[in-house]
Amino acid sequence: MAFRHDLRRGALCMLAAHALFTLMNVLVKELGGRIPVAELMVFRSVFALPVLFLILMRSGLGLGSLRTRRFGGHVMRAGSGIAAQSCGFFALTLLPLAEQTALGYTQPLFVTMLAIPFLGERVGLHRWSAVVIGFCGVLVIAAGQGALGGMTGAPVMGVATAVAQGMFSALTTLLVRQLSATESSTAITLWQSLLMGSFALALLPFYWVAPTPLELGLLVLMGLIGGAAQWLLTEAWASAQVSALAPYSYSALLWSMLFGFIAFGDLPGPAMLAGSVLIVAAGLYILHRELVRRRAKAGPEEVRP
Repeated sequence: MAFRHDLRRGALCMLAAHALFTLMNVLVKELGGRIPVAELMVFRSVFALPVLFLILMRSGLGLGSLRTRRFGGHVMRAGSGIAAQSCGFFALTLLPLAEQTALGYTQPLFVTMLAIPFLGERVGLHRWSAVVIGFCGVLVIAAGQGALGGMTGAPVMGVATAVAQGMFSALTTLLVRQLSATESSTAITLWQSLLMGSFALALLPFYWVAPTPLELGLLVLMGLIGGAAQWLLTEAWASAQVSALAPYSYSALLWSMLFGFIAFGDLPGPAMLAGSVLIVAAGLYILHRELVRRRAKAGPEEVRP
């Protein structure tokens, strides 16, 4: 691809992708008070389908790219993806936008923990310390929402589902790693979208609420924005190395603070800011340790004659 290893292009695509994802979350939060989560996910999936065709066109592949010998793996990956999305959408109906975004960044913490049974990795003291610090950040944000003060209902449920989103996102990441050993990224992305859309459609008859014309327009817009964001994210990963772009994904926290204030008048409090710093710092440190481990493994091979 002509744009590969173009860090500037990758960073711009990453920043734009997370701005659009955050804007999509604003619409989810606005609609979530009346439209069921399953219905939101259907519109998110159906109107993101143009992304599938863009990926196919840019890859130069046809429907033959859907051929796979690991359909069960794709089903598991789609199942974890829809669980993460449903938890994220539900948490948005209960928490301020910035808090839900920050708690979603627990994904690297769960990846570190789940990599032990899934990939057989050994996690050292450095990464375990980062995990502990990250979850301290979760407790700080939870305390700021009143979830640790004996309260029940929305604060507790919102924090729990936002953290569950991070866990299911981590599971999705590990399943993608396993699939990547034999499947192309195009096939993984295509099966993800098709299967997640199918799962959501299967639930729709049980949760359908007829939207008003305005809500219908916002639902369609939500799906289109989500599809555009997914396309930009795909372009970002195709433009530069994952390790170089990963820090830019935390820009979603800044976008969520800005859009949360503009759309809902939410101002981040001290607990949210302090907890976010701990979670983001833990995630970045885990990324740093991962890069150190990779360089250590590659060292002997690079000097081999």
